[in-house]
Amino acid sequence: MEVTAAKNKKIEAMTFASVYPHYVAKVIKKGRTEAELIQVIEWLTGFNATNINKCIKEKWTFKVFFERANIHPKAHLITGTICGYRIETISDEFKVYKQCRYLDKLVDELAKNRKIEKIFRE
Repeated sequence: MEVTAAKNKKIEAMTFASVYPHYVAKVIKKGRTEAELIQVIEWLTGFNATNINKCIKEKWTFKVFFERANIHPKAHLITGTICGYRIETISDEFKVYKQCRYLDKLVDELAKNRKIEKIFRE
């Protein structure tokens, strides 16, 4: 599948608050914890639990969320397919879309019981 400007705009306009409960439900259903989810989000974005709660309360869009994030320098090592998209082939032109897929991939790996150290690409 190919990312388009329209898909990127749609993701940019979505709020992190609308997706976060789905992330939590997914990892808990698979035996992981919300604390581990926060740890994964913090690795990718630099946002701790306080920052995450603030962005949920203030209903930040993904565009704002990723603009304010400090994306981990090893994020480019996140590869593979998520939601039908091969992450490493998503153009940097669609930055928010790519970063959102990075996050989705990390949440997916957490839910699949991958070790935290491997998720962090250390």
